[in-house]
Amino acid sequence: MTSVDTSQVLTLTDDARGVVLDALANEANAEALALWVEVTGVRGAGYAYDLYFSDRSDAPEGASVFVDGDVTIVIPEASVARLQGSRLEFSDMDGGGLVLVNPNAPTPAEANPGVPAEILALGLGGPLATRAAAVLEGSINPSIASHGGRADLVAMDEDQKLAYVRLSGGCQGCAMSRMTLSQGIETTLREEIPELVGVLDVTDHASGENPFYAN
Repeated sequence: MTSVDTSQVLTLTDDARGVVLDALANEANAEALALWVEVTGVRGAGYAYDLYFSDRSDAPEGASVFVDGDVTIVIPEASVARLQGSRLEFSDMDGGGLVLVNPNAPTPAEANPGVPAEILALGLGGPLATRAAAVLEGSINPSIASHGGRADLVAMDEDQKLAYVRLSGGCQGCAMSRMTLSQGIETTLREEIPELVGVLDVTDHASGENPFYAN
C-alpha cells in the first residue's frame, strides 16, 4: 500500500485546526489517527462531504496524505481533484461547527447521476423544457417555498417527453418528497403540459441539506 504525499489539497484555518485538535485529544489512540476528508456525493449545487478520524496507516493506494500544523490529513484518491484548493473553517452559525469551503463544483454528470448523458447534453432550450421551467418557476416553486423547498428542471427528453427534476432545500431528503413530486409537482406539470409523459426525480435525497459538521 502506498500513498501520495503531495502539496496540500486542503488547508485548515487556525480556528478549524483548534477544533480538530481538541476533538482528536479525546480519542484513545490520537497519535495514530488522521483527519479523513472525502467527497461522498452531491448536495444542491455543491458536493457532500464526510469528515472523520481513522488510522493514518490505513490510507489507501493513491490517497493524498499531508500535514497541516499538527493535523495529519488523508484524502482518498477519488476526492483529491474535487477538493483541490479547499479550506476547512469554523463557523459560528447554527451553534458552531466546521464548514468546508470548496472552489470546485460538481460536473453536470456528477450533479445529475440519474440523467443519461445524452439527455443532459441536449440542454434546456427545447420547447417542452422551456414550458416546464416556466411552470416550475411560476406555479410550483412559490407553493413549496413555504416548506423551504425548491424544484428545478435539470433535463428534458423532448422525444420521450420526460422531465428530470431535482428537489432542494426542505424537500431534499424529506420523507414526504415522493408525495410532493407525484401529487404536487408532477400533477401540476402534466396539467399545464398535457403532452408530458412523466416526471423523474433525480434528487440525491441521502445527502440531506445541512453543510455543517457539529463541534
